[in-house]
Amino acid sequence: MPSPPSHHTARGFRNPPGSPERRHDAAAYWRFVRRRILQRQVLPAVPSGHVLPAAEAADGLARHAGAPASLTWLGHAAFLLRLGGKNVLLDPYLGDFASPIGGLGPRRFVPAAIPPERLPPIDVLIVSHNHYDHLCAATLRVLPGKDRMQVIVPLGLARFFRRRGFAKVVELDWRQGFAVDGLHVTALPAVHWSKRTPFNRNRTLWASFALKTERHRVWFAGDTGYGPIFGDLGRDYGPFDLALVPIGAYAPRDIMAAHHATPEEAVRIGRDMRADRLVAMHWGTIVLTDEPPFEPPERFRAAAAAAGYAPDQAWLMRIGETRPLAPRWPANE
Repeated sequence: MPSPPSHHTARGFRNPPGSPERRHDAAAYWRFVRRRILQRQVLPAVPSGHVLPAAEAADGLARHAGAPASLTWLGHAAFLLRLGGKNVLLDPYLGDFASPIGGLGPRRFVPAAIPPERLPPIDVLIVSHNHYDHLCAATLRVLPGKDRMQVIVPLGLARFFRRRGFAKVVELDWRQGFAVDGLHVTALPAVHWSKRTPFNRNRTLWASFALKTERHRVWFAGDTGYGPIFGDLGRDYGPFDLALVPIGAYAPRDIMAAHHATPEEAVRIGRDMRADRLVAMHWGTIVLTDEPPFEPPERFRAAAAAAGYAPDQAWLMRIGETRPLAPRWPANE
């Protein structure tokens, strides 16, 4: 009988070889938790223009509805990606709280520019892992079309969706793929972890995803720290036209380095993945960690320039903004 993959364990899953290890002790972790609890109700000032007004966001989405490919940032790690004539919804955290109990956990400091019930019909729903700021039960509850959309998730998460009325669900292990007509989706490694209750740490898998059509190649990082695995993935699955990379939730480093990238590491991940363009995500929506909420985009912009990305290759989108994707990008030439 063949041996299980190296990321499988007797009780769940673990990160790829060479990934950073957790370095903090229990006392440091609980000091961090206490800080976050005490500061939870202190919401940051939001720069003008960071979130599009609801009407403007809806107009932009409608204006690009006929485009063959487009990208809408819904906030945090949530995107509506139109690719291959299909509407693909990524990690739709559109609720108010990232918590099992509303009112007690971290809450959004900006609204969802486009609520789930006003999204166009979703053809494919992809969720990277089970953390509350990526897998939002409140969003799924009101999301229409559960009988028709194709759900694609990492190992162990299918039951969660089926119990909530989703009829078409497929689980993928790392490096496994699934095709929806001309859209090919492959689950790939990420450097992270999973937990939704005190009793199920790392029992379900976490993943990034490559989405490819005849004309476009997009990589969605989900949530990840930096590790050597991305050089391997870029060699095996790149190049990509566009990489959606997480730039926030990185401080303090002794706690976050094992599962969240800094803006500089996010740019390095993009280079490793051989991505021609980067889109910054996982910032500007909810305060999860200690860094100033609007520090990540400035560091991302500087790191991208230092790595040789031109301004139009390093996207800092406004929440609710829709941008068209070129009919055919260089990775396919």
